[in-house]
Amino acid sequence: MAKFLTYSDKDTWIHSLCGVTKLIFFILWSVVGMITYDTRVLLVMLVISISAFKMSKIEYKQVSMVFKIICLFLLINIIAIFIFSPYEGTKIYGTRNDLLHLFGNYTITKEQIFYECNVALKYFTVIPPALLFIVTTNPSEFAASLNRLGVNYKIGYSISLALRYIPDIQRDFNEIKQSQEARGIDMSQDVSLPTRIKSMGAILFPLIFSSMERIDVVSNAMELRGFGKNKKRTWYTAKPFTRMDYIVIVFTIVFSIISLVFTFYDGNRFYNPFM
Repeated sequence: MAKFLTYSDKDTWIHSLCGVTKLIFFILWSVVGMITYDTRVLLVMLVISISAFKMSKIEYKQVSMVFKIICLFLLINIIAIFIFSPYEGTKIYGTRNDLLHLFGNYTITKEQIFYECNVALKYFTVIPPALLFIVTTNPSEFAASLNRLGVNYKIGYSISLALRYIPDIQRDFNEIKQSQEARGIDMSQDVSLPTRIKSMGAILFPLIFSSMERIDVVSNAMELRGFGKNKKRTWYTAKPFTRMDYIVIVFTIVFSIISLVFTFYDGNRFYNPFM
């Protein structure tokens, strides 16, 4: 059974980084990616993101499903932008260069294509770090790292449990799916998409109930063991900061500052190649 978005221990420098280092990188990277519309900055970020993803040696099957869902969402988003605001690019860049008239008030322009390409770039600069953060971070180690930064250990432990139960939910999903298929509910590609979506209800409701039951079991177990009684706790998987952690943090901060300065140096966060 293929597992998606689950932690896998590999011998790479990215895996060896402290969880907090990867969190800082992801947050700052996402902030810069959301703010800037400078294509040059986004392209540099894209190259760095893809390079980091390749160096992590993560198998594509671990993230394939999520990647496909995000690509579908991006396609829907781009189409929606064009439908509801077909000349957003011309408003932003102040020029209009028509390429193809479709019908009515819809005309494809160079400015609109360039704007929507930037939107797509913003997605693909943030997606790899997000996936890296999930599949290269040990949940227990990440909770310990957060606690070292002053975050309440209850919050850190809650995040750790959420990350740790991703593979359990996947296992339950596959078991319920196989049970429903054994009862004659067809969810294969042989049936239409609406039928498959409708059949998903036969999986989602049992999955929700089983997840709620697991939450109750875990809560009772933690309460019986006195979780939350003390103000502090020790951690088995705590990882100290290393030289590489400091290098990555400094690089991330410096790169974020340079990117934002480069984006706003002319008072506009949109790079305009049409002027």
